Amino acid sequence: MAKEIAGQLKLQIKGGAANPSPPVGPALGSKGINIMEFCKQFNARTQEKAGKILPVVITYYADKSFEFVVKNPPVAIQLLEAAKQKSGSAEPNRKKVAEVTWEQVKAIAEDKMADLNCFTIESAMKMVAGTARSMGITVKGAFPVNN
Repeated sequence: MAKEIAGQLKLQIKGGAANPSPPVGPALGSKGINIMEFCKQFNARTQEKAGKILPVVITYYADKSFEFVVKNPPVAIQLLEAAKQKSGSAEPNRKKVAEVTWEQVKAIAEDKMADLNCFTIESAMKMVAGTARSMGITVKGAFPVNN
């Protein structure tokens, strides 16, 4: 018989660096989830992505057990890494902080494709380019059209 789902929790944690201090500890403790067990499992699963911020969706059950899914880093974080910037522009419509190429946008779109709600790589690239635009990052060149 299936376990009864008590709820879901979404967090963003650095890969391989989950520890019981805030924000992880209080968020899990208030739901009755074993904090140390989660930290051990998360750190073991995200060893190869150490230091990158990773979204995680935790499903916890009525019997206080849990399971979690680790997703790819957010598009904004990947764009900042590609552009070698610390943060986006405070005024993205006026001040541009960096430039990325369509090849970089395509690489990010392919990496993030599983988490986006689109079906083609072209639409995923447009979503990534929109995020870049809202951060004050320009995409060089014209959109590559595959005919």
